[in-house]
Amino acid sequence: MPRLTRWPIWKRLRRRARRQWLVARAANRGRALRPVMDRTRRIGAGEILVFMTLRNELPRLPYFFAHYRRLGIGHFLVVDNASTDGSAEWLAEQPDVSLWRTEASYKESRFGMDWLNCLLRRHGSGHWCLTVDPDEFLVYPHHDTRPLQALTDWLDAGEIRSFSAMLLDMYPKGSLAAEPYRPGQDPFEIARWFDPANYTIRKNSEYGNLWIQGGPRGRAFFADNPQNGPALNKIPLVRWERGYAYVSSTHMLLPRALNLVYDQDGGEKASGCLLHAKFLSTFVQKSAEELTRRQHYADSQEYRAYHSGLQEDPDFWCAQSCELQDWRQLEDLGLISKGNWA
Repeated sequence: MPRLTRWPIWKRLRRRARRQWLVARAANRGRALRPVMDRTRRIGAGEILVFMTLRNELPRLPYFFAHYRRLGIGHFLVVDNASTDGSAEWLAEQPDVSLWRTEASYKESRFGMDWLNCLLRRHGSGHWCLTVDPDEFLVYPHHDTRPLQALTDWLDAGEIRSFSAMLLDMYPKGSLAAEPYRPGQDPFEIARWFDPANYTIRKNSEYGNLWIQGGPRGRAFFADNPQNGPALNKIPLVRWERGYAYVSSTHMLLPRALNLVYDQDGGEKASGCLLHAKFLSTFVQKSAEELTRRQHYADSQEYRAYHSGLQEDPDFWCAQSCELQDWRQLEDLGLISKGNWA
């Protein structure tokens, strides 16, 4: 188990009260979820579950599901936030999907996390749960030869309850518009490049998680104010229990011990990456839509930066960019680690 700092009792009580508030808030916001296709009775003991919320992501869905089914995901629990592009209809037809729909405010649900905390509490307890966005693709050591359950079995054996995965922004070489994304296509046929370094890391003293920023978005959109750039640290894979709650996206959780996914004594713990397929030809239209909706964090500050930067049709590629090969390359660069998982 992680080595914990002994905090003053008032701080521990404050975090406990916040966790209870988050759980209660999720139950309240969960009332806005209308079941469209509830197949949760089919969930088997020990199955690994995916949880996500989305809006208008139909072109991405076929490859997303192919990727995670290949890793061995047993069931997908999805919140559709008023899609108009056929996403909900496509999802409802999938035999391993349970689907809820809501027209409620994404922003007022803490950017979808209240809805997901609600579903995690109802259906995730006792399961390994992977909470991701539809443009996030988990890779981990040996993912090409071992199913995800091999990793979670190993984590269980070591009494490890959470697993980190840094968000790795992938991008094409050249203009985003140069190669249109086809529905169902492997996005990494186009977005094959990433920044091997250019990251800053600091520790959140209150919650204990690491805070990582930088990469191509830092270079292209937040060069003048890097502290406002998006967080790249994620803890998407958790052996869930009913009293758990995500605090801020999947960046950090309560109880605090779940955030200590790194070795504090100079070694390395096993970790993965979420390959982030945001930067495709569809991103220009998506960013304009989300800027108009203003449903994202800090009054959509991030999307305002994207919209402004995209007017110049940026090329994220630079001389230091690396083309994706495999997980061993990511390990050599220090972006993922096997830890002591042989």
